Amino acid sequence: MIAGVASGVGKTTIATGLMAALRAGGLAVANAKVGPDFIDPGYHALATGRPPRNLDSWICGEAAIPGLAGRAASGADILIVEGVMGLFDGAADGEPEASTASIARLLDAPVLLVVDASAMSGSVAALVHGFATFDPSVSVAGVILNRVGSPGHEGLLRQALQPLGIPVLGALRRDDSFTWRDRHLGLIPVVEASIEASRSIDRLAHAIKDSLDLAAVVQVARSAPARQVDQPLTPRRVGNARVAVASGPAFSFVYQDNLEALEAAGAELLPFDPRHDPCLPDGSTALYVGGGFPEVFVAGLSENQPIQRDLRAKAGNGLAIWAECGGLLWLARSLDGHPLTGLLPAEGVMTDRLTLGYRTAELRVDSPLGTTGDTLRGHEFHYSSLSPSGSALTLRSRAGTSSAGFASPRLFASYLHLHLGNDPVRAERFVSAASSGN
Repeated sequence: MIAGVASGVGKTTIATGLMAALRAGGLAVANAKVGPDFIDPGYHALATGRPPRNLDSWICGEAAIPGLAGRAASGADILIVEGVMGLFDGAADGEPEASTASIARLLDAPVLLVVDASAMSGSVAALVHGFATFDPSVSVAGVILNRVGSPGHEGLLRQALQPLGIPVLGALRRDDSFTWRDRHLGLIPVVEASIEASRSIDRLAHAIKDSLDLAAVVQVARSAPARQVDQPLTPRRVGNARVAVASGPAFSFVYQDNLEALEAAGAELLPFDPRHDPCLPDGSTALYVGGGFPEVFVAGLSENQPIQRDLRAKAGNGLAIWAECGGLLWLARSLDGHPLTGLLPAEGVMTDRLTLGYRTAELRVDSPLGTTGDTLRGHEFHYSSLSPSGSALTLRSRAGTSSAGFASPRLFASYLHLHLGNDPVRAERFVSAASSGN
């Protein structure tokens, strides 16, 4: 487990570079990310050559985490998991905690603690001591120092930490070339800058190889106890469906486990790019549009009127539709004044207000994902708003109860990102709905 003392200390830099360096050294490296993030796992996948994976105990339940980690690690020599926020930071409601520490406990995973040492020397010992002793059930097995200023600075840090008996497994120098471009939801997704990202990861892998004791890192991983884990719940095959999956840079936020769940239930996945393709893939009986950055590519999405007409026609003929966050916006009449598909009677606008957090949702009407009264658990992360917001779901969060989302027997569209890694019912219902429309 690659954990941080706080957000922004360089967990993604260290985790991604470590994955790439170990892979370059001949190991089969598996990857996973704690929490609901989409962007960091894309960089992991580029570094390892394996699919992106998420371990989210709030959405999937704590019991599912060992199995999901086992799936991620299948066939690999080592699994590297990047944490979320600081080591002990978790969900606001604590049901479950969903912190990096809690996932480390569930996996019996030793923790490598990343410290941004750019503005400290002797105080690093107090910081690491606190993290290492705060919870005895979490094993802080080593420290990685990030953004170190010079060899002399590194020496001071190592000297301060030596009495703790926690090994320093490496020190990475401060280097602006390791800082990927930011956007309002975090890093730029890999799909938008894959060549640049690949070059950055290559440079980072070389730096990690020179700055970290890779053999010691592997030894720490091998110290984890062997675990036999139950496989995650897998959907039954319930039909034959051809599911058009929105792809390209505008819609890259889709969990790998969701795609695999749909395939297990009987879906053939047909990727398409809503910016350029004139119609949905031939024979599509369903549409799955995940999240992303439609606001960045809204001009191209708006100009592609042929696919908008095709979608409206197919929706009128019974196409089963599942849209999340950015996909919800694409189905609206417009986004910031740019006309879009118009399947939903709502207008979208970008704002400067972040809506973020886990949500429990109850369906008020039947939909392709569930029936009236069903409960869904998901996550919201967006700077946009929709007016009207819809009333198909009752949303519950720490802030209270609200109504949102759109649904009908053939459509489910909301800001919620759902993870189906341990929820086969949603995949079965969607594929069944798509198959009944054939």
